[in-house]
Amino acid sequence: MAVPDRSMPCAGSRASPIDLRSDTVTQPTEAMYESILKAPLGDDGLDGDPTAVELECSVAALLGKEAALFVPSATMGNLVAILAQTTRQDVVAMEASSHIYIAERAAATLTGAFYEPIAGTAGAMSLDRLEYVLTEHRGRLKTGLVCMETSHNNAGGTALSLAHMREVFDMSKRHGASVHLDGARLFNAAVALRVTPDAIAACTDTVTICLSKGLSAPMGGVLAGANSIIGKARAIRKMLGGTQRQVGIAAAAGLVAINSMVARLDDDHRRAALLSQGLNAIDGLTASHPQTNIVQVDVSATGSDATHWAASLGRMGVLVRPWSRSLLRCVTHRHLSDGDVEAAVQAFTSVNSNEADAA
Repeated sequence: MAVPDRSMPCAGSRASPIDLRSDTVTQPTEAMYESILKAPLGDDGLDGDPTAVELECSVAALLGKEAALFVPSATMGNLVAILAQTTRQDVVAMEASSHIYIAERAAATLTGAFYEPIAGTAGAMSLDRLEYVLTEHRGRLKTGLVCMETSHNNAGGTALSLAHMREVFDMSKRHGASVHLDGARLFNAAVALRVTPDAIAACTDTVTICLSKGLSAPMGGVLAGANSIIGKARAIRKMLGGTQRQVGIAAAAGLVAINSMVARLDDDHRRAALLSQGLNAIDGLTASHPQTNIVQVDVSATGSDATHWAASLGRMGVLVRPWSRSLLRCVTHRHLSDGDVEAAVQAFTSVNSNEADAA
């Protein structure tokens, strides 16, 4: 059967917006569509879907874990991991600007746990504060789980150092706490640090990865860990309504993602650095120096807020996201070319000139 060409081109088109909002906008590759057509399927809630099983085994091996579980999203993966490793009234400690704390904290109502933010620098939590939370916090309530995140979204895509992750892991284990990693962009971190994914995962008991960001799969995440934890996680996934049927259709794309889309993340990182360099040459703008594919742009010196900037750039065909009153977030991905980055810098330059003229 012929496969129609449904994927977006890797290079951006002048007729289409330059979309810097997220790497979640990436479309499946032709190889993914072909894999979907050929994937053997089964009932994941009964005997198991063979393609989903292959994906789970492949991710477990890649991360050096005993087992893994395919979930509809990395958000569910994080929630399932917390539920599987804590009891009600446990403390779950995490860096204060982490995605689990900022964007997924409502899950605390389901877990019954106390989510405890720990101040950090560039996404790395204070080890002194962590030790306090592990030993003396909340009237002797037990800290059952410590969560890390890499690459760290709100820290501008920073990759935690392995030394820091090992210190967090060792300290947590000394005090009887498990460690979970929100590794939605773990592969970006591995590429940036020039280490294998299992080197990062070795500093954790469980880890969630996302398949639908820079890896271009249409959906899904995978939670990996010990057999005992993943067994509990599978039951919890069912309780949450996450049991899936012929899910090999999605898992097939995930297999292509982990096997063929990781190495090219270097291109996204290089283009993020190119974007940062161009934006820092514009008066009034201060862009972060990215380790991975996320660039934060401070527009406070221009006199206009981030929402105004996003609207102005949108009218010029460049889509970005306001990240705070003064920050924009730009994320590079495989549908962007060097020319797209140059065009985006030109759009920023034009908006900045227009703002100066208006003033």
